[in-house]
Amino acid sequence: MSSQSDTGDNLLQTPEQEHGSTGLTQLSPGHVRKLGLTRKMRERRDLKEDENPEEKAQKHKERELTPLYKELLYTIAHKMGKPSSTEVFTDGQLHQYIKEAFTMTESEHNSLTEKAQSTEPPVYCLMATVKEAKGILGKDVSGFSDPYCLLTIMEDEEESRTRRSRAKPCKSIVKDAVSDDKIYQSDIKKKTLNPIWNQTFILEFGDVAGASFHLEMWDKDEEVSLTQKLEEIKTNFNSLRRMIKEAKKEKGTDDFLGNVVLKLQDLHCTEDNWYNLEPRTETYPDRGQCHLNLKFIHKARDGTLSAGRSAYINYCGILQQFVQAYISKQQGSAPWKGSLCGEAQTMLELYATQNDLSPFLQDLAKWVAYSKLYQSLEVDSSVLLQQLTSIEYHWHQQELPHQQKQELGDSLHGFLKYGLCLVAKYRDLFPPTPSATPKLHTLLRILVQICKTKAFQKLNPAQFELHDEVSDAIQTGTQEWFTIQKGLHQPMTKDLSETVSALSRLIVEVQEDIKHNKDAWNRVFASAVQVDVFTVVYKRFDSLLAEEMKETLSLIEGQMEQGLANSLFPVYLSLQAIHQDKAFLQKRGLLELTNFQEGFREALPYWLNHAFSTTRDRLERAVQVDQLQPLQSGAVPIKHSSSAVDLVALIQPICQLWEKLSWPDPEEAFMLMVKLTEDVCKIVVNYCNLLKERVRVLSENSDHGRAINMLCVVVNDLEHLRSVLTRLPKQLNWAGLRDRTQNVIGESQFHNTLPSQLQQAQSVLGREIRSALDTLGKKLNTDIETHVRNMSTRRRIPSKSTEDAADPLMRYLEQELQYMNENLVQENFNSLLSPLWINLVKILYQVATQHRQQEGLMVFCQRLLYTLQCLEQCFLAEGNGLPLNTLHSDEYKVLKTHLTHNSLSSWKLLEKFLEGKIWEQKVNNGEKYGAVTLLASYRRSDQRLRVEVLNAVNLLPMDSNGLSDPFVQLSLEPNHIFPEVEPRCTQIKSSDLNPLFDEAFEFLVSLDQCQAPGACLVVTVLDHDTLTTDDFEGEAFLALKSIPGVPGGREGDELSLKPDATPAQIRLSLLHPKPNEDNILRLLESRRGEREAQAYVKKRRQREKQSQEGI
Repeated sequence: MSSQSDTGDNLLQTPEQEHGSTGLTQLSPGHVRKLGLTRKMRERRDLKEDENPEEKAQKHKERELTPLYKELLYTIAHKMGKPSSTEVFTDGQLHQYIKEAFTMTESEHNSLTEKAQSTEPPVYCLMATVKEAKGILGKDVSGFSDPYCLLTIMEDEEESRTRRSRAKPCKSIVKDAVSDDKIYQSDIKKKTLNPIWNQTFILEFGDVAGASFHLEMWDKDEEVSLTQKLEEIKTNFNSLRRMIKEAKKEKGTDDFLGNVVLKLQDLHCTEDNWYNLEPRTETYPDRGQCHLNLKFIHKARDGTLSAGRSAYINYCGILQQFVQAYISKQQGSAPWKGSLCGEAQTMLELYATQNDLSPFLQDLAKWVAYSKLYQSLEVDSSVLLQQLTSIEYHWHQQELPHQQKQELGDSLHGFLKYGLCLVAKYRDLFPPTPSATPKLHTLLRILVQICKTKAFQKLNPAQFELHDEVSDAIQTGTQEWFTIQKGLHQPMTKDLSETVSALSRLIVEVQEDIKHNKDAWNRVFASAVQVDVFTVVYKRFDSLLAEEMKETLSLIEGQMEQGLANSLFPVYLSLQAIHQDKAFLQKRGLLELTNFQEGFREALPYWLNHAFSTTRDRLERAVQVDQLQPLQSGAVPIKHSSSAVDLVALIQPICQLWEKLSWPDPEEAFMLMVKLTEDVCKIVVNYCNLLKERVRVLSENSDHGRAINMLCVVVNDLEHLRSVLTRLPKQLNWAGLRDRTQNVIGESQFHNTLPSQLQQAQSVLGREIRSALDTLGKKLNTDIETHVRNMSTRRRIPSKSTEDAADPLMRYLEQELQYMNENLVQENFNSLLSPLWINLVKILYQVATQHRQQEGLMVFCQRLLYTLQCLEQCFLAEGNGLPLNTLHSDEYKVLKTHLTHNSLSSWKLLEKFLEGKIWEQKVNNGEKYGAVTLLASYRRSDQRLRVEVLNAVNLLPMDSNGLSDPFVQLSLEPNHIFPEVEPRCTQIKSSDLNPLFDEAFEFLVSLDQCQAPGACLVVTVLDHDTLTTDDFEGEAFLALKSIPGVPGGREGDELSLKPDATPAQIRLSLLHPKPNEDNILRLLESRRGEREAQAYVKKRRQREKQSQEGI
């Protein structure tokens, strides 16, 4: 760059930077510091380098700041126009601001003010750019105009003099008011109503006050031939009126189109607006608009103010000084976002306008200043991004001078190099926090935007691939970061354990860094520059860690012992976690840490031994402090003790060890699983032994109830542990291991090894649980038997009710079961219920069958039956206890039948007996002993049961001649329901096996009697013998409820008023009773004191003797 540009660079540096900093091209990542601390660090460094910083600062002020300060004083003294800011500042306010911004003393300010006032004043100018117009009047015959503009500035004296000289209003002001050398004319645009000029004029004036800007727009009138005018008339008849008007006008006179008059004191420093064209003497509502760009500038500005420096360089220096002053006044550490105070904006606008600095040069100055400030102060990256956007916009609109082009190119390239230095240090400068990562993203966007700009591509033709440069910076930064971390974690001694521990700490740092790159920084780099920072960093660390591991493992080869192995385990886990992150790589490739597990094979047995011994020791301590009490009672009870919880927690690390190791070799992984499962089973068996010993110790000085309570807790502990063992295959993922080893381990070998180990441990637990439950059950069974036997009574009239007799047993069971339910887990409680129920049934049956005395047996069985029913409901527990199929066992059914029969009266037993006979008659299908046919009905009207014996068939020959002399006997049973009804008999039919009787009989019996339980018609067929007892042919039982007329409502109901039922013909097969097979008869036979029962039993026994069944 030229010397003038170099001077500009110096102006953009603070005194500290000027002395100690180098160019951007010499920056390295090692010199980059956090943005918020850079300024303070440089100040401290420079204080050491320069022994007299005050003298140095004074020189900088005199050489760099004083010229700029004079320029600003000059700008204030000769300011023109209103600033664009809504806030208006007086000269005094502006003086006070720049004095503070440039740290000038009052004496320095006064001295420099005098110097500025003594300089030559500038020439005040208004730069007017006539851009275009639209909708102007058409003055020519063709309907168009040939517009041009006249521009001038008129002082108050000129304008008033012009008005006085005119006798009447005149259209023209500019032409007659000022001399021709002060009038500026634009080009003439032919035949248009929307002319475009884009012409700039500089109009000088003396003072803003009282001066006004005048623009007049005229239509140029030129002489044309008659032929041309006639041609226009032909093409446009509407122009005839204009032709008439033209004839009246003097030849060569231009037409007035409108004017714009603006007072200079009302204008801003820069104006860019559309203005209405106003009339002078004629009234046209709409004359169109003119687009003007107006700007106040200086000409012949005093060159002694800043020693011949260009306005652009001065603007850069002023801008940087204002920014530094603004930032220094801000409270807090928030980055500067590009805003300035109103005074600073006003001064910058005034200076840029007066010196005619284009917006492009202003944005270029801001970019250069802000990009340099970014390296020393906390500047928000979005500020730079905004300036880049503006530069890219202006690049296509305006051409820069060569000197500024070169400065822009150097600035862009220098910032790129500096940005890459920051990228290399992204770990320190942009930590993975929500506030820092957006700053990194914006910085990368700036770098991308720089490379995309046409300015950079034009000014830096050399090939520059940002993607590759960023990747290289990341790799370089990663290498340097790893070297620094390695130095920080160097072992203090040459001890191998210390060396391994140092390596472990280093790998943990690397692991954390990889995590941050994957979770936080990768999104930033990928979205901004399409760089997969995770893959770049991971591959670099893979190589570095592989080299470190190789070096460390070579030192400990052949020297493995338990302590050293324990130190290696964290190293293995960290490497394992890093290795698992390879799944997130975009491009895998060959990694050097792929088989890192092989280096730890020697330490593997030590790790397993350490896990087992640690668990065993902790378990012993856990059992020693266990008081064998439930951990928690209440709404959500925990019924096992503390040691059971501790054991589950202690087993977890062993299971987690399998996951952490993730051993890659399938065969070795299987052997590892066998060892881990074996260790868990050993710990479980050891726990059983420790618990039994703990129960023995605590029970020595405890009462019986406390001992039972501890036994319940032990059972719960073992049950809890059994559930843990059941989940062990899933926890250790046996299924996944089986898939991995199916090609190296046979199916039978796999299942004969791992499941068998687990089954052995579970069998030990099962035996211990059953043993404890048996102990609990034995005590309960003894007490239950005592309560059952106490329900027996020797009196015929019981001394207390059945409920009162069973109450002690039920209260005892309720109390004990409630206690067990509260102190046993559900699985153990259910395990206790089932054998307890079986023993209860056995005890009840034994007591019921061993009752020797007949007297009181029925009452006793009634109590036992009631007790059995209560026990069934108790153990069923509304569906929450034992299921019905378990309760209703074969033993239960036998007991219930026995108690049911023994608890009934003799009459009820007779009814049961007859109901059994009716059911037997119903299910019998054959006619082995013949059959008898009846016609039966019941008339409710007169309460008569009519039975007509029609015939009998296929009777057995009972006489020696091979025939029989049959007759039929009809009787209503049981006798206690039909005490007054006598049996009826038919006539005897001699020598006939298929007799025809046709005899009818009527019984006077009530409907209630017929519908009573067990009420039946007993049909007995006998063979008449004159000298001996009649022979028994067979018998049949007909339930009275099945006879027409009997079923339905009771007497007095509406059914009793219906017509009599039609008789039904009924065929009954004859039966022979089976000898000594009926339990009810045996029970009735045992009741010696009841005559009616004994008589009935005697009658039935006689029938059994005559029966041919079983012969």
